[in-house]
Amino acid sequence: VYLETYGCQMNVSDTEIAWAILQKNGYARTKELDEVRAAVGIASCPDCREKAEQAIWNRLQHLKALKARRPQARAPLRIGILGCMAERLKEEILHREKLVDVVAGPDAYRDLPRLLAVAESGQQAANVLLSLDETYADILPVQTSAGGTTAFVSIMRGCDNMCSYCIVPFTRGRERSRPIASILQEVRMLSDQGVKEVTLLGQNVNSFRDLSEVQFRSVAAPGLSRGFSTVYKAKQGGLRFSHLLDQVSRIDPEMRIRFTSPHPKDFPDEASVLQLIQERHNICKQLHLPAQSGSTRVLEAMRRGYTREAYLELVHHVRDSIPGVLSLSSDFITGFCGETEEDHQQTVSLLREVRYNVGFLFAYSMRQKTRAHHRLQDDVPADVKKRRLEQLIATFREEAARANSALVGQAQLVLVEGPSKRSASELCGRNDGNIKVIFPDTELEDAAECRALGRAQPGDYVMVKITSASSQTLRGVLLCRTTLSRAAASH
Repeated sequence: VYLETYGCQMNVSDTEIAWAILQKNGYARTKELDEVRAAVGIASCPDCREKAEQAIWNRLQHLKALKARRPQARAPLRIGILGCMAERLKEEILHREKLVDVVAGPDAYRDLPRLLAVAESGQQAANVLLSLDETYADILPVQTSAGGTTAFVSIMRGCDNMCSYCIVPFTRGRERSRPIASILQEVRMLSDQGVKEVTLLGQNVNSFRDLSEVQFRSVAAPGLSRGFSTVYKAKQGGLRFSHLLDQVSRIDPEMRIRFTSPHPKDFPDEASVLQLIQERHNICKQLHLPAQSGSTRVLEAMRRGYTREAYLELVHHVRDSIPGVLSLSSDFITGFCGETEEDHQQTVSLLREVRYNVGFLFAYSMRQKTRAHHRLQDDVPADVKKRRLEQLIATFREEAARANSALVGQAQLVLVEGPSKRSASELCGRNDGNIKVIFPDTELEDAAECRALGRAQPGDYVMVKITSASSQTLRGVLLCRTTLSRAAASH
């Protein structure tokens, strides 16, 4: 089997789950398309962006042509597509275009061996049924990330927020959380394998609630942050995200913990999650706070559940609660239905006021099944979206460069990931704020023993003195090798 992954990090996790299931059923994996005997899998989740989806259509056409050219003496090539796009466009993929043999939605990966067996007989096979309880809790994913330094751990599936632009609730189903015991087992396994950074992954991680333990099912629902609302009734019961974060961070003091994506509304006033971030040296002082727009009017149309003012109050609360917060990141969609030039300028001003270190900015593209598709008009012209996106990107880069330049002259703890893509004589890693750091691959010393220890390797923690900064990258000089605990104790 040959697997390609497109789209979000949730897809990387899905690929690992699907591969674990196939591996247990006797499949081997190849990186060479010509070696494929049974199937090609494409995990795809371009939920909000048309460009990503078009790339997958193009790839499927290429694979169909490859299948047609395959010599008759060889086993026929079977093409499969997995994930959100499979669920949403099943009819078009199977019947109108006749591009694939197997279609498996995000809750149907356990059925892959059967689907592939059906396809081997020459029939098309599909399962896109969504589940109310599937979390793949009993399946330990086979990590596919190069080097094994970092890993993503899926803690929940689906989403209940029903933002008007987003198709995730319709392609990934309702929100359900994986039992904490299963998550801890996977994180311990990763720690034993030498993984140094884990990102807890979900569509809305801070609404996590584990209902698997009976004694916690009657726990009261947490309150929303001031100025925030939700379209669904607050859910009672379960162990919450702060409990999970506490337990995960205790497994290995030398393993960094991150999480994405949280929803701004789910940082309750007691701020237990923010308190943990402040207290634990191995929980990164970095937060992803998806804003989507700086205009209260547009946020209401998007059904985000907060105003511009409430969002800014949360940002100030975060920075007051975690004085050492190193990095804020966010998502923005420009050109949403009905967005005026004034709305756009409010988003520009939000970028300037918050000054994010990392940003993900996109032009809006309407998706079928969403509330916006049924009730709103995609009335911002393409050329206007393009101009507004270019202005947002330019503003973000300008402010990110200013934010990152504040780190020049400081020593930053960096987790080494490997060689820089642009130069074999340089290494690349990320600091606590998840900002890329480039530095020369030179001999280093151990911070505690002051002796030469050769060169830094992927998975090492090193101190780097920052000498220059841009909007996306820091550059510096290598000081010494250290540990996460030692670095925390020295501050």
